[in-house]
Amino acid sequence: MRQPVYFLSHGGGPWPWMHGPMRAHFNLMEQALQDIPRQLPAPPAAVLVVSGHWEEEDFTVSSSPRPGMVYDYYGFPPETYHISYPAPGSPQVAARVQQLLHDAGFKCDADDERGFDHGTFSMMQPIYPDADVPVVQLSMRTNMDPAEHIEAGRVLAPLRDENVLVIGSGQSYHNLRRWNASGAQPAAAFDAWLRKSLLGTTPAERRAALVAWEQAPAAREAHPHEDHLIPLMVVAGAAGDDAVTTIYGEQFMGFLAVSSFRFGQGREAGKFDRLGAAVAPGT
Repeated sequence: MRQPVYFLSHGGGPWPWMHGPMRAHFNLMEQALQDIPRQLPAPPAAVLVVSGHWEEEDFTVSSSPRPGMVYDYYGFPPETYHISYPAPGSPQVAARVQQLLHDAGFKCDADDERGFDHGTFSMMQPIYPDADVPVVQLSMRTNMDPAEHIEAGRVLAPLRDENVLVIGSGQSYHNLRRWNASGAQPAAAFDAWLRKSLLGTTPAERRAALVAWEQAPAAREAHPHEDHLIPLMVVAGAAGDDAVTTIYGEQFMGFLAVSSFRFGQGREAGKFDRLGAAVAPGT
């Protein structure tokens, strides 16, 4: 009954609530997210999301029983600033997260005012559209230390045996200044390295590669700021020695390679990986 853990590319802004031609770019991502509940060994009691849109000096966990919304995006239609994802929070799970981190020597604050940011609600809407599963968010630390975040994930691994689904929400490629055809090569190079590091290595090699991620091909072109990559570190730590499966991959918008991964056992994922295991030239 142990839950797997996921690193998910969550897409842009409030895309599940959007309409028109741009919305079609998210069709495959949406299908992959909708498939996740079917993969799980049991419905989770709660979801813990490590969001690429929340940074604090120390780890901080959302503890409100009724989280609000954080509209942390710009330039979208006016109606998208009134959407709601009304899932409950879980002060009990938040307290458990604090306990696990504190017992391991990490400082972890609780924030009873923090609402869901779009790194959470844009991803959770396709997964649990009825918003009936409690959701708790965990911040990253502003130091963005990969080894420290991997260790924090290792500390949080017992949640998996307590029927809490742990998700790292970010993006395997996140360079908004090259969110166009000019980003195709760095996105492909980094995605190929990421797949090779996660899928074709031992757990020790995987950890070493993630700690040294800045040495990867096109690393800083793919992630000028690593906020959308660091949630992967927490997930990799919580995964321990579990094997990795690619559950989604495509050339998003026709040119940007993006992927999502599951660590641990689950029912076979649907056919939502259009990139395969190909390695980009020169990587």
